[in-house]
Amino acid sequence: MNKTNLSKFKGVIPAMNSCYDSEGNVSAAAAKKLTRYLIDRGVGGLYVGGSTGEGLLQQPEERKAMLAAVIEEAAGQVPVIAHIGAMSTRESVELALHAKAEGADAISAVPPFYYHCSNEAAAEHWLEIVDRAQMPFIIYHIPSTTGFHLSVELLQTMLESEHVIGVKCSSLSTFELQQFKAAGGENFLMFNGPDEQYLAGRVMGADAGIGGTYSVMPELYVYLEKCIQEGNIAEAGKVQHAINDVVAKLLKLPIYDALKELLRRRGVECGNVRKPLQRLSSAQHEQVISIHQQIETAISQFQIYKR
Repeated sequence: MNKTNLSKFKGVIPAMNSCYDSEGNVSAAAAKKLTRYLIDRGVGGLYVGGSTGEGLLQQPEERKAMLAAVIEEAAGQVPVIAHIGAMSTRESVELALHAKAEGADAISAVPPFYYHCSNEAAAEHWLEIVDRAQMPFIIYHIPSTTGFHLSVELLQTMLESEHVIGVKCSSLSTFELQQFKAAGGENFLMFNGPDEQYLAGRVMGADAGIGGTYSVMPELYVYLEKCIQEGNIAEAGKVQHAINDVVAKLLKLPIYDALKELLRRRGVECGNVRKPLQRLSSAQHEQVISIHQQIETAISQFQIYKR
């Protein structure tokens, strides 16, 4: 039986951006500043080292340094989930054991990718991580980037481990999210992945959301979650529409660099994206300025208190 306190993994959980200094090295100071900025705006948790965090573009020691800085600054105020997925099982286990030693609340991992692993190989990979780390584990389902599609049957195999507590579902199908939730049962967590369907995901059974655009407009997502909890779906729909107007524009840009520029304009310097991720052009910088103003207007429109 799963003995994890699942109630702490709720609400808005930003997928944190990578944090580098001017030389492109992981910056503990920047990671702590971003952590504080997000906690002060009422988020429910932090997800470190995922897609937005460029975990797969970093060396293991860099990933460890980033996670350690976030956990130190968070100091137990919100749960920290460490994405420890890597090309090899060996590296994933190494990162998982580090996350446990640092005091992470849970770990998460993408499936094996590039080598087109079978369901059996994916299960072996994930279960070895879980068996070695002996801590709460969240499957990261993102078929658009990994090329691997989690099936209900594979999920049921994973559920034989008491440490598997949920799925971060970053496919665009809320039907799939609902089916995973049904397979896992009431005491199984679903994390909505696509930011543009936060409301839809929550209505269809997601307990929380983990997303990359949360950091640049946390006030809007926290307010959206508040509306959902209060049953004010009409207002929630309006907030989601405002969020989607921003997301639609971001998707036309090199999104990871655009997110960093938006954070910069909100007073949080996280450095530049790491190659081969694309940088913004001069013209695209102008578009980001307009998006920043759009976010500020939306925050004011919904009369959200901003720190």
